[in-house]
Amino acid sequence: MTRTLKKEGKFNYIEVGEGQPIVVLHGLMGGLSNFDAVTTFFSTKGYKVIIPELPIYSMSLLKTNVKTFAKYLHDFIEFKNLDNVVLLGNSLGGHIGLYHTKLFPDKVKALVITGSSGLYESAMGGGYTKRSDYEVIKKKAQEVFYDPAVATKKIVDEVYETVNDRNKLIKTLAIAKSAIRHNMAKDLPKMKTPTCIIWGENDGVTPPDVANEFNALLPDSDLFWIEKCGHAAMMEHPDTFNQILFDWLKKREI
Repeated sequence: MTRTLKKEGKFNYIEVGEGQPIVVLHGLMGGLSNFDAVTTFFSTKGYKVIIPELPIYSMSLLKTNVKTFAKYLHDFIEFKNLDNVVLLGNSLGGHIGLYHTKLFPDKVKALVITGSSGLYESAMGGGYTKRSDYEVIKKKAQEVFYDPAVATKKIVDEVYETVNDRNKLIKTLAIAKSAIRHNMAKDLPKMKTPTCIIWGENDGVTPPDVANEFNALLPDSDLFWIEKCGHAAMMEHPDTFNQILFDWLKKREI
């Protein structure tokens, strides 16, 4: 479904529905459209779904890091005059949500992470030495999912364009290094925010061990698995993902 991108001040974002705000954080190469099913489902269930476009490729190189993006998210939440938000992040978006919650815990009612970085970063930003070879990039894009067919030509084309744009590739590598620097292992035990962890059993980017570690380190978390699922559960199994999250939010009275 095509959504209208709102442009206000320095922010571009999608906003659908009314009620409890859910702020969605996309990953490094993930577009806002990756969350179409989430947006459609929750906007009809009493939630306001807001997806800001993160300035991943438009910040100066010195500011291309997890901390800057977490502060950008804080600025956006302040700009929208939101309180008690639910943060939902996939991959790098999960890491940004976690880091934001560390810095501004009073703003966050609950966290939802899926395929999140923050503990294990070896797959981020690597393996682009043959970036001009379309078939190599196609294979890498397919490896993100359990079912390679989920990596449509549009998705592969976007990844190919990103890694062959020198500026974007440099920023991608900078973010990968930043993700390693901003490892959250020591911070997580102090973070009391209720957290829902939804993970693909076949995630090859952030393997299942990572989900178990998040669950062990966070004081108030619940972990849910999705079978035959890779790194982007909300894309690969949208109905299952939405139902797990909806049931968890109801159970937590959010």
